[in-house]
Amino acid sequence: MKLFAAAVAVLFVFGSVGAFADDKTTSNVTPEEQAKMKADKDAAKAKKAKMTPEEKQAAKKTKHQTKQKEMKQIETAGNPQPDGKDISKSAAATKSDPKALQDNKARQDALKQQSKQSSGQ
Repeated sequence: MKLFAAAVAVLFVFGSVGAFADDKTTSNVTPEEQAKMKADKDAAKAKKAKMTPEEKQAAKKTKHQTKQKEMKQIETAGNPQPDGKDISKSAAATKSDPKALQDNKARQDALKQQSKQSSGQ
């Protein structure tokens, strides 16, 4: 039994390796775009390395303030209709949905009714 389990595990591992090795997913980024992104990243890294500690602190503070401003906008625009019209409209639409049936007899009766309606009898 242990030998069988070990054999299955080995087959699984080799199958996975084969699947990953055969990955031919194409990238949407062209080599020119990759080179430009790398150059931009290197330039930003060099610019950050040249910054003084005070400039780094100021940049960090600015980034924090920007993020806080974005979060504040998300908080205020959380529900576009604060009076809840969307929610009440959705609730009214679901009131006509059939109720969950509690026992087997009720389910069977509902199925019979549904089949009669769909067959046109």
